[in-house]
Amino acid sequence: MNIASMTEEDSRYVLCFRSLFDEGRGYSFPCDSSGHVALDALTERGRSNYFFARTGIGREFAMPAVQTREQR
Repeated sequence: MNIASMTEEDSRYVLCFRSLFDEGRGYSFPCDSSGHVALDALTERGRSNYFFARTGIGREFAMPAVQTREQR
């Protein structure tokens, strides 16, 4: 997904990676309703955190879930 393809509707969603060990901890990233994150829109630190969270699924983090910003 590129930045231009994210609509106002899509900006309501976040992809959440919840910690398996520390309740209330984890990462969240803006995404569309399908869970696609616009990597080009993230900062360098944001991209690094995103890839860290993805590689930690099952070890550090639960499977990511798409949520609306209001659900967080």
